[in-house]
Amino acid sequence: MVAQTAKQSRGSSEKSWRRLLLPNLADVIFIAVFAGVIVLGPRLMNMDGDLGRHLTIGGYILDSAAIPTSDIFSHTMSEEHLTPHEWLAQVLFAVSYRLGGLDGVVLLCALFLAATFALLYRQSLSRSNLVLISLGFTVLAAAAASVHWLARPHIFTLLFTVLWVAELEKWRKGDQWRCWVLPLIMLVWVNTHGAFIIGLLIWLIYLVGSYISNILSGKAGQHALRIEPSKFQVFSSRQQLLLAGIPIVLVTLLNPAGWRVWATTFGFLGNQYLVSHTVEYQAPDFQLRSFWPFLFMLCLSILLAGFNKRRLSVIDLLLLVAWTGFSLISARNIAVYAVIAAPILAAISASILKEEKVLSGVLDFDRKMRAVDLQLSGYVWSAALTILIAFGVFVVSARAGDAGRNRFYEQVFPVEAVNWIEDHPSSEQIFNYFPWGGYLLFRSWPGELVFIDGQTDFYGEPLTRQYERVITLAEGWPEVLEEYQVGRVLMPADAKLVYELSTREEWRVVYQDDTAAVLDLSPRLQKGSN
Repeated sequence: MVAQTAKQSRGSSEKSWRRLLLPNLADVIFIAVFAGVIVLGPRLMNMDGDLGRHLTIGGYILDSAAIPTSDIFSHTMSEEHLTPHEWLAQVLFAVSYRLGGLDGVVLLCALFLAATFALLYRQSLSRSNLVLISLGFTVLAAAAASVHWLARPHIFTLLFTVLWVAELEKWRKGDQWRCWVLPLIMLVWVNTHGAFIIGLLIWLIYLVGSYISNILSGKAGQHALRIEPSKFQVFSSRQQLLLAGIPIVLVTLLNPAGWRVWATTFGFLGNQYLVSHTVEYQAPDFQLRSFWPFLFMLCLSILLAGFNKRRLSVIDLLLLVAWTGFSLISARNIAVYAVIAAPILAAISASILKEEKVLSGVLDFDRKMRAVDLQLSGYVWSAALTILIAFGVFVVSARAGDAGRNRFYEQVFPVEAVNWIEDHPSSEQIFNYFPWGGYLLFRSWPGELVFIDGQTDFYGEPLTRQYERVITLAEGWPEVLEEYQVGRVLMPADAKLVYELSTREEWRVVYQDDTAAVLDLSPRLQKGSN
């Protein structure tokens, strides 16, 4: 008896160790995405020009302990009201940069994206109850969303979207829904990224979808909360969700700009000129391979809808239709579509699979995999590999010095040109290439103020049109330079403006390389000269 007890104890101990030391599938996804983002590190900061601005503003907030609500970064909009709707994300970027340089920024992005897709896998699994299906759609969602894996506040919106939908799914299932969680998420969201309106739209879809379900069924909606009001419960589930919208909307006002955050967001989205001139708001180009996972996901959703014998819930249908439409209009929405659609498509696939008896062997194998997966925690592996990968990044970067992988590439940004500008400071105002505004702030602010940068919702249509008039040499372009007292120009070396100015007696090329050119106005024509 004693020997048997000892043997059982030893077996239990071995299972406990195995549970701790072996990763489950959620941890595998976390590690895989984390490592994948690390590999794509240089792309995160060189595919977009905004990181420099985020680091500059975040650094200013850390140094001054104040959030700027008026412009101190440009000479064209100086002291104009600024809506800092990304200040919290900018602080996180700045802290990561100060702790680990650009490697620290990449690690921060990797951590948040890995957490997003690990949680997305768990959400897909809770809806499908099938490991393989959930794993497949999580991987597909990560591939589709990777088109927008950039070092910018959008990555936080992906995590908030997953958390938001997970909480609303608890409401739909009646699983101890916590009405205070959504306002708490929104409070952080509205101070992190201007796309907080995504959360409000999803909340509205759940609310409207539940009422439509109720109308169609003629009774309590099949997909609303199944707990009816009791003597301890004053409001029905749909009424609770409706009332939850009040604190959700109110907390959006708890930001440095108050109600102006709404005006800024909708003002930009309502301006067709600005939206049409912002690359990320353009429709996806399916000739590019980076959009193929998204295209495959769309085609798969149509295929699954055709094979599905059960009627799709109104809420799921509205979510799929809405975000499919948004994604086809604007590539910016693809990543959000991916994390919203993956659990829905996983649930549809599981429903189809369970109805096909010929696939019973696959279901048996999946049940065995889940049984094993449930016995594993794997947190040791996740933590250890994350620390190991991060350590490796810093070691490699330290050996590479300034030529490390995670840097602003000279072929993309005017690295050497800004070096020259710093060595040859000028009191004259600069006209800079739009995508380089953030980098110029990162390198030279506060000594150098930009003409414009990637924050088009702030600079607005009038200044953007003036900028476009100059770079296209449209009628009246010299007057724009005179209006803003521009005495220095920083543009791509092959820009039409560079060629035109170089032919004029009053301008001269003072620096040029394969990427950028710097031109100065003749000293005798500069402000204050004799």
